[in-house]
Amino acid sequence: MVKINTEEGVIRISGEVFTTLAGAAATSCFGVRGMAKKSASDGLVHLLKREAMGKGVRVIFHEEEGSISIELHIVVNTGVNIPVICDSIGSAVRYKLTQATGVKVRNVDVFVDSVMPE
Repeated sequence: MVKINTEEGVIRISGEVFTTLAGAAATSCFGVRGMAKKSASDGLVHLLKREAMGKGVRVIFHEEEGSISIELHIVVNTGVNIPVICDSIGSAVRYKLTQATGVKVRNVDVFVDSVMPE
């Protein structure tokens, strides 16, 4: 949870807000098939449904700075330029989170867990 002190009081933003915004920003980028989650039982990567895309996002809070770091696990379409997509996702997520919450995003790490045909 991030706490923001204002003249009117304290604003607390939960991790769920960041995971939802980051998942939505990432999946809206070209070439992204969806969010991914690796199963603990069988070790396979599973494509998450739209309503569960926050499970492919990890938020790390840096309370001393009042900032966050984001880890995204994604599935991309075949034939896309993975480094370019990862840069695009990082920029989109950083912009969306900063614009919506005002919280500084220290870094966005994108992990491509699988490549699937369209």
